[in-house]
Amino acid sequence: MTGQLLRGGTPPLPVIAFLCAFIALFRPLGANIAYGAAEPLFALAMVGLAFGAYAMMRFGDRAAIVAGLVASHFAGAVVIAELPEVGSHPFGAFWSGLVAAWLLAWATVGRIAAVRTRNPTWSRIIGIAIPALFGIWILILWEALVRGLGVPSVLLPAPSAIGAKLVSEVPTLAADFRQTFLKAVLIGWVLGCGSGFLVALLVDRVPFLRRGLLPIGNFVSALPIVGVAPIMVMWFGFDWPSKAAVVVIMTFFPMLVNTVAGLEAAGRMERDLMRTYAADHRQELLKLRLPAAMPFIFNALKINSTLALIGAIVAEFFGTPIVGMGFRISTEVGRMAIDMVWAEIAVAALAGSLFYGAVAFVERVVTFWHPSVRR
Repeated sequence: MTGQLLRGGTPPLPVIAFLCAFIALFRPLGANIAYGAAEPLFALAMVGLAFGAYAMMRFGDRAAIVAGLVASHFAGAVVIAELPEVGSHPFGAFWSGLVAAWLLAWATVGRIAAVRTRNPTWSRIIGIAIPALFGIWILILWEALVRGLGVPSVLLPAPSAIGAKLVSEVPTLAADFRQTFLKAVLIGWVLGCGSGFLVALLVDRVPFLRRGLLPIGNFVSALPIVGVAPIMVMWFGFDWPSKAAVVVIMTFFPMLVNTVAGLEAAGRMERDLMRTYAADHRQELLKLRLPAAMPFIFNALKINSTLALIGAIVAEFFGTPIVGMGFRISTEVGRMAIDMVWAEIAVAALAGSLFYGAVAFVERVVTFWHPSVRR
């Protein structure tokens, strides 16, 4: 095996994973545990890792992927389960086993990414599996490093503590989600994107507005949100309308600029052809220029889907009722309840990702003709 590695005939990641798993069988788990081989479940996990690494080196894609997935995730779960017994500062077999499981998972994801298939269903499954596995191992490494190194929870809580807070504080998180996302974010996003689109149609029609309004739009879009948010609170009050106003300001000009650029995307030859068919401005707009602008418009919608959530949460730092994601984050930071802060961050990240995904799905349905979608 060593000779093949030196000649470049064997992938290095499975080889290193195999060696780390072998070492973990004969290294101390911790101060209170004699040897890894004395722990049957841990020893079984390390043997499974060694077999998974060997399968990655010798078997075909399907067998290697299945063996790598089962062995690496089983070993990761066992390593995490050993942490309470090991104590605050585990060493030896714990770190060797964690490195072996991580390297084997890395090699498995690389093998999955190299699979080429013409089946659209399997292509979608592979496209979902790769980021899912990457995210799972971020959580596994996060949990292992935080608990294994004894990191204080006020600096960085473990994912298990954040998950426990997500389960125990469902009513509070749901109320904050309704206040911030369902009211401020969605209403502000619709108003900001809608008004930006309508003004873009007017700017495209009136050259004077193009020269006068777009520079002002660039200026306003550069305004810091921490300066605008207190002003909106003074104008519209402490409830969600002031947060929606901040979202409108943040989403209006990206939509305006992208829509104006998209309306110019139609070629000169196509416009001349429409005019030879006696098409008026409305027909040219609806049948040629707006379809050509759809990729630009949806780019603005996707960008604004994340900007809206950020703007609403930051705006809540400057005055809000006793509910909302931003209010909860600022309050719990003051109380040193960092696990609740991370729970709010997790809810916001999940909501933002689903919002972005919904807009991207609508884009694929509307712009099915675009080369990027057809590919």
